[in-house]
Amino acid sequence: MKTFEQLGISAPILQAISEIGYESPMPIQEEVIPYLLGNDNDVIALAQTGTGKTAAYGLPLIQKTDTASLITQAVVIAPTRELCLQITDDLKSYSKYIPQLHILAVYGGANIMTQIHGLKKGVQIIVATPGRLVDLMERGVADLSNVKNVVLDEADEMLNMGFSESIDTILANCPSHNSRNTLLFSATMSKEIERIARNYLHDHKEIVVGSRNEGAEHVNHLYYLVAARDKYNALKRIADYYPEIYAIIFCRTRMETQEIADRLIQDGYNAESLHGELSQMQRDLTMQKFRQHRTQLLVATDVAARGLDVDELTHVINYGLPDDIESYTHRSGRTGRAGRSGTSISIIHIKEKHKIQAIEHQIGKKFIPSILPTGQEICAKQLYKLIDEIEKIEVDEEEIEQYLPEIYRKLDMLDKEDLIKRMVSMQFNTFLNYYKNAPEIVQPSGKGSDTKKKDRKEKRDKQPRSRSAEQGFTRLFINLGKKDSLSPKILMGFINRKVRGKNVDLGRIDLMQNFSFFEVPEEQTDDVLHFLNGADFDGRKVNVEITTSNGSGNSSSSEKPQRKQDRSQRRQDKPQHRQEKSQRGQERTNSKRGQKQSSSSSTPKGAKEWAKYFEGQVESQPFYNEFSKKKKKKR
Repeated sequence: MKTFEQLGISAPILQAISEIGYESPMPIQEEVIPYLLGNDNDVIALAQTGTGKTAAYGLPLIQKTDTASLITQAVVIAPTRELCLQITDDLKSYSKYIPQLHILAVYGGANIMTQIHGLKKGVQIIVATPGRLVDLMERGVADLSNVKNVVLDEADEMLNMGFSESIDTILANCPSHNSRNTLLFSATMSKEIERIARNYLHDHKEIVVGSRNEGAEHVNHLYYLVAARDKYNALKRIADYYPEIYAIIFCRTRMETQEIADRLIQDGYNAESLHGELSQMQRDLTMQKFRQHRTQLLVATDVAARGLDVDELTHVINYGLPDDIESYTHRSGRTGRAGRSGTSISIIHIKEKHKIQAIEHQIGKKFIPSILPTGQEICAKQLYKLIDEIEKIEVDEEEIEQYLPEIYRKLDMLDKEDLIKRMVSMQFNTFLNYYKNAPEIVQPSGKGSDTKKKDRKEKRDKQPRSRSAEQGFTRLFINLGKKDSLSPKILMGFINRKVRGKNVDLGRIDLMQNFSFFEVPEEQTDDVLHFLNGADFDGRKVNVEITTSNGSGNSSSSEKPQRKQDRSQRRQDKPQHRQEKSQRGQERTNSKRGQKQSSSSSTPKGAKEWAKYFEGQVESQPFYNEFSKKKKKKR
């Protein structure tokens, strides 16, 4: 294994990193540092988060900067304020003994005038979030015309968050390929990353630590299969079974995040929530408490947790699997860092089981199916933890000496065994009482089980579930669905790319096969409708409409007789439909190859079912009206 000195790092930087505690380079650093110091080629480096990427590009960046000039020579772009500040702190630590080097962080949510003043004084390296940097460029304050190195850190996350246009703007205002280096660091290689590489990188070298899109090396992956109603109790058992747990619990929505955090706090756990509705001051305080280990469990959404860099995480808990594999890779990569081992736990129900195989194929690792610990096993774990704490506690004899005679007198009537029993019971009765009466969580047995049939019957007997928007939000329909390869992350990115200048904070997202529903803040509804209607999504014209608030996910009882009548009529019309279908097939065969039928493309499949059964009536429904006219003509 080489040393940093052998990699070509200069003496002032060596002194600084040795004081930090850097002894030998990590694999990504050993690959990237010599290349960046010795070559002027563009680079794509693929490695998991927490593998030392900041030092891999930061040390060569500092060493190649001309401190005699105050013009901006390098730009580092990061997706979040937290990561931006973290990178800035790291670079300043590395350049501790280079006093002429000036590094400035510019990001949203802070006073822009302070940042403008700092830029006017002159800085050689800017660390920025995309939106704020574009703002400063438009104000004529950030001059990138002399930049020699551009670093995109967590590039896949930036693109997923909808910053593609901002990155295009930044790179377009930098010098041409021949005059600058572009360094792209990412955990995964997505199609958007490949597009950036084609458009803005020249003759680039791809450096991969491990293999493309694989999971973190030191992370064990396991899952617990439970019924949906048992997920929270399963989460509590996991937290109780690992007394020293220090974990992030990932949830899909901010509402679920807050709900789970509130329940954990109410049940006596040391937990906090982190999501998009918190103010910047609340976010900073929550993250500071978590970094300082004053919070044991952080319940967070994917977006809110970006930029939160903690090396000592013991576990990552997925309270349900994400919709895309890249999000799982980023989640699990937050544990098992810096040579430590970690565990990624997924609490899933039967409908999510198919996602496990897809993730296994992508990350190249097997999930371990696990059985939840019993109440007796949890109590034993907690008891041993208590005994270990008693054994290791330091006793200050001078401080307690004056109280000992009275203590001995009061406890004189108890023998050793009684004293131990009482002491343990005082600390341990909470667990004993809870798990003494707690029912065991039974793992679902799969298809065809009596339990599943019973659940289906109970579901049928329930009242129609409300599909109205969350308070303060508007529920919208979009004519894109799963068949268009739409996922929540892709939808979020698409909306934020189209709604320029504003970050749209989406609420609930419901994906159907041919269409979808999503919620946006009421004050941003007009902007979303304006920018999305008529937009192009992979060659398809987008239509977005407002749904009414009184729709429901199930048909009301008054509709059932009509549905039975419709089914009866369809059975009678079957022979005629078959004949018409055969005739249409013959017409298509005789038509010219490549000709498209405009009637089939103008209406999304399932529009009638959507309007009638899913959301009630829509305020504006051109698709449904057109669909009805065509049906009448056919009859």
